[in-house]
Amino acid sequence: MKRLLKYLGIMILIAFTGLFLWGYAPDTDAKAMKAKYGNGASQFVDLQPGLKVHYRDEGVRDGRTIMLIHGSNASLHTWETWVKILGADYRVISLDLPGHGLTGKHPGGVYDYPVFVDVVDRLMTRLKVKSAVIGGNSMGGGTAWMFALAHPDKTDAVLLIDAAGAPQWQARKIPIGFRLARMPVVKELTRFIAPRSMFESSIKTSMSVQSKIDDALVDRYWELNRFPGNREATMKRFALPHNNRQASKEGLAAIMVPVMIMWGEEDNLIPVESAKWFADALPGAKLVIYPKVGHIPMEEVPEQSANDVKVWLDSLTAG
Repeated sequence: MKRLLKYLGIMILIAFTGLFLWGYAPDTDAKAMKAKYGNGASQFVDLQPGLKVHYRDEGVRDGRTIMLIHGSNASLHTWETWVKILGADYRVISLDLPGHGLTGKHPGGVYDYPVFVDVVDRLMTRLKVKSAVIGGNSMGGGTAWMFALAHPDKTDAVLLIDAAGAPQWQARKIPIGFRLARMPVVKELTRFIAPRSMFESSIKTSMSVQSKIDDALVDRYWELNRFPGNREATMKRFALPHNNRQASKEGLAAIMVPVMIMWGEEDNLIPVESAKWFADALPGAKLVIYPKVGHIPMEEVPEQSANDVKVWLDSLTAG
């Protein structure tokens, strides 16, 4: 029996050693990441002690303002094509939420919707933006409708792109990275083990337009998710209960501004049924569903989705 236990212990040690050799990935260097993924429009602002947020303020300075909020484990880079197209007529502000991109840790160590809504509000105040079109994808979409409810006077319109918050939805296929981050014990290993292949697999689960997935995109997700503080933030966020993140039709009825709902028909994370739930809850909303598109339309069909937004916003201005 002792010999068997000793043998099992050796095998477990070998297995863990192999796992570390295969997938060990330390935090990336913050300075190197800012040099690689920042650009001439990148700015960093102290919104409160210990919180320096990465954002970009682009487009037409005196145009109507659009605030764009990325999804879980993404960054403001997800909006780059939209910024180019919409920036011809609108002022477009994008940001990295705490625990994402080049922003890093939040001093309070909490990464939930009230914190994200507060960060968006603080950034608008700092930039002297009185009101804006508030748009977001996935988790950012949840932040968008929650911002609209918390700050109706600062919300001109709302864009919900495969947005979080519809109750009783069931993901068709959860990316492996998300599954591991929710597993007891195993999730602790994600502080150190983050093979590039895992991120590539997760992206392929999220995006249906596989032709848009290249080495540069995979590297961006892989490297920025290892920016100092971001992995710890992910684990804290995934440990939060879901019941405080759900929308209700009664609550959404308070949104009185124009709403556009955009969804990928093949979304594996938040199925298209959720788009129909939001459309039912917001009966005046414009609904656009993209065939053969997954969870991230602004990266899968960037030109088409950006132009759809432009036509909609132009119609609101004309109206």
